[in-house]
Amino acid sequence: MSNASPKGLKAEGQTAMPLPPPLFDARCKSCWIVFGILVLVVVSFWSLNLQIAQFASWDAMGRMGKFLGELLKPNLDSGFLIKTAWATLETLAMSALGTLLAAGFGLFWALPASKTHEQDPARWRVASRAVLNVLRSIPELVWAALLLIAVGLGPFAGAMALAMHTTGVLGRLFAESIENAPGEPAFALRARGVSPAKVFWYATFPQVLPQLISYTLYRWENNIRAAAVLGVVGAGGLGQMMAYHMGLFQMSETSTVLLAMIILVALVDVLSYVTRIRLAS
Repeated sequence: MSNASPKGLKAEGQTAMPLPPPLFDARCKSCWIVFGILVLVVVSFWSLNLQIAQFASWDAMGRMGKFLGELLKPNLDSGFLIKTAWATLETLAMSALGTLLAAGFGLFWALPASKTHEQDPARWRVASRAVLNVLRSIPELVWAALLLIAVGLGPFAGAMALAMHTTGVLGRLFAESIENAPGEPAFALRARGVSPAKVFWYATFPQVLPQLISYTLYRWENNIRAAAVLGVVGAGGLGQMMAYHMGLFQMSETSTVLLAMIILVALVDVLSYVTRIRLAS
């Protein structure tokens, strides 16, 4: 009988545990990518000439404190509150209309921008994605400036500006959802000779609908904030009120408008959260 020590021997049927990879490997592409990102961050700090000492000075802190103190005294006059409430409804309507239009047009562009299965030629995929890239690359403020020239001042230009930009965002997200949908139900219908349109509406669309709604609600939350910013260029709503009163250094009125924005965003966030919970259940 052998008296050899079991040290270093593997039990029957037991495999050796692999050693963890080194923290950095010259052949690791991800390591080089992370290293490159870190270098870019360091270079960004160096090139921006950040004046941290001036920002943290007592003089700067005092000025910011004085400004915040003025904002803590909102104008609660009934006439001004009614005016702010109408502007809040205008901002809400602008964001809702822009998001609704964007959801419809986004789905329209997402269909040719997606490849639904391996045999799908997807002839218009590149061109459609290029259109979506252009739409979302142009900021809402630029779209609003262009549309204000065409239709004049008012919330309609703001709603259309939101719709143009958000179409590019939702179209790309919708296309990715359609491409990543499970393909078995669609394959079963195609095998039975069902037309591509019916395959999409009866197999793919029901699977991706909760995700499409979730994306749309999220973009609606963003468009509430964007609608407030668009008012700066004359697109109406709370943003236009804030730009007007801030330009006149009327901090009490600006504080009231800012509070209305915060309440509106909070309400939309709660509504969106509840809707997502209902969809998930």
